[in-house]
Amino acid sequence: MSEADPAGGLGEIVEDRLLGGRLILRQPRKGHRAGSDAVLLAAALPALGEGRLLDIGAGVGTVGLAAALAEPRLRVTLLERDPELAALAAENAALNGMDERVRVVAADIAARASALSGLGLAPAGFDAVAMNPPFYPPGRTRGSPVPNRQAAHVAEGGLDVWLRAARRLLKPGGSIAVIHHAQALPELLAGLGIGFGGLAIRPVHASAERPAIRVIVTGVLNSRKPAELLPAFVLNGPDGHLTEASEAVHRGRARLGGAYQ
Repeated sequence: MSEADPAGGLGEIVEDRLLGGRLILRQPRKGHRAGSDAVLLAAALPALGEGRLLDIGAGVGTVGLAAALAEPRLRVTLLERDPELAALAAENAALNGMDERVRVVAADIAARASALSGLGLAPAGFDAVAMNPPFYPPGRTRGSPVPNRQAAHVAEGGLDVWLRAARRLLKPGGSIAVIHHAQALPELLAGLGIGFGGLAIRPVHASAERPAIRVIVTGVLNSRKPAELLPAFVLNGPDGHLTEASEAVHRGRARLGGAYQ
């Protein structure tokens, strides 16, 4: 990790590497930082080939860039409302040689549909949507004094805003992938129950003997397929190190559902 000069309201910017060093990320040293959640979410996406992926609330672009790294023909749009984070996402796309097929849109997902369409986010324009929404509604947790961490963790408009946009922006039969904290599963299933089917729920555990800390839920727009509960994904073994499966995913060698193509 190498340090860079401070940048605006984000403070000091550092350069990190994920996925076995193959993904370069410039991101704030303090506040919300890309990590396992983003890697797991990208690994939960289906194979998309030459399709179009929308990463909502992209931050510095981790999920969309990880997906683009795995699929060289994938076209990605990174949607981020914080203009400074959006600028870092664009810089990261260029650092990783992906700026020709990764575009960044600095806008709020809660904006009017007409405004988003004017920015190239047209209805039924994407094959897949990925989202790592803020975990907590206002007032449910003490907000961080670091602005980008506060925005990443505390939802202003609620999960419904994100899911409503996903239904509008996905093509019929398009896929959605969401990662959230485990306690949010009932809310997540209720929201995805409107318009989505074929839900696949995967609990994520820090260790095998402890309760799940995250859930990853995928679904298909307009599908009538019933929901299924997938095997749990365990991050760490008894020795505290990544399990073999977790190591493979974190190094970008495997998807959650199977090997990368």
